Amino acid sequence: MQHRIIVLGAGYSGAITAGRLARRLRSEDVAITLVNAEPDFVERVRNHQLATGQSLKPRPFSEMFAGTGVDLKLARVTGVDVDRKTVTVLPVRDANGAEAEELEYDTLVYALGSGWNDQGVPGTAEHAHEIADRPGALRLRERLARLDAGQPVVVVGGGLTGVEAATEIAEARPDLDVALAARGGLGDWLSPKGRRHLRKVFDKLGITVHEHAVVTAVEADRITTADGKAVPAAVTVWTAGFAVHPIAKATTLEVTDTGRIVVDRTMRSVSHPDVYAVGDAALAMGPGAKPLRMSCASGVPMAWQAADAIAARLTGGKLPNVPLRYFNQCVSLGRKEGLIQYVTADDRAVRAALTGRIAAVYKELVCKGAAWGVANPLLVPTRRRRIVREPVRADSAVTTPV
Repeated sequence: MQHRIIVLGAGYSGAITAGRLARRLRSEDVAITLVNAEPDFVERVRNHQLATGQSLKPRPFSEMFAGTGVDLKLARVTGVDVDRKTVTVLPVRDANGAEAEELEYDTLVYALGSGWNDQGVPGTAEHAHEIADRPGALRLRERLARLDAGQPVVVVGGGLTGVEAATEIAEARPDLDVALAARGGLGDWLSPKGRRHLRKVFDKLGITVHEHAVVTAVEADRITTADGKAVPAAVTVWTAGFAVHPIAKATTLEVTDTGRIVVDRTMRSVSHPDVYAVGDAALAMGPGAKPLRMSCASGVPMAWQAADAIAARLTGGKLPNVPLRYFNQCVSLGRKEGLIQYVTADDRAVRAALTGRIAAVYKELVCKGAAWGVANPLLVPTRRRRIVREPVRADSAVTTPV
């Protein structure tokens, strides 16, 4: 019988894991099912571009996985039972009359990712827009298109997503009054050179910055900060963090308080050896025993690690032992400017940074490379290995995080 592998979620991590497994294992031995609610790959790192009216290249999974043996199932995941080794899904082909289906697996890869996190701030869910997914970016796109010149737009969140959203909106719509509200200082995680360039671009684009501003409420026409200041906002864009999908927390998997699945160095659940987790849904440790941050930069190598570990365990091969580390942070600042902040292995900024037009080109190449890597996983042997029918007992025990 074929070994049944189910991958939940086809973002960067899930799609790369499925494709890499298909290139490592023989189709006669395994059945790989990729469950996703949309038929096209979503370049999440470009959602700020989508929100400003730009056209993105369609990337249908039917083309990306053609000939690989990966079976795409268009459905929404509604439940996971890791003790019975089943997944409940609701097909999306006929949303009105669809009935739930139960899928059985031998190995599960959980890659449902994350969505926006309103942090419990009053009014956020009712009045703010988000760009954590494509529907949210499209709703913001429609709202921005209806704004008249001079109307205020406030982006809440001073991290990478907020910085990219604010600069993209300001560049695409110079007629709007764009502002950024950051809990800390502008770019306070960057090197001095990086901070100087970021502030230079913000000044050039006319973006007002509210630093050390903790947003305590969102209304239809304003945000309010902890010091009582009201900032006008015809549109509020909320980018203050991400929250993982709640399904994992409802299972018997070992998870964190926020619902992230605790995994070992091979992305294997520390409580259920038949389950792997990759991307934002997983809590994996990087250099210095620091958790990897939610990002594409973390999710892609996590996917490589998980796929190679699954293949190794099934074929009796050698487990991967590649350290997960960071090299840089790539930030787009509109279409003409960028910032590449070089970092230590554990993601701390160093003095070196690349700025300007060349940095924008660098970031664009990184985005294109990440999308290409979904259907063309790197560093994968072309020879598919046959799985070992008898389990390797030496590696059957659950391992602890490292």
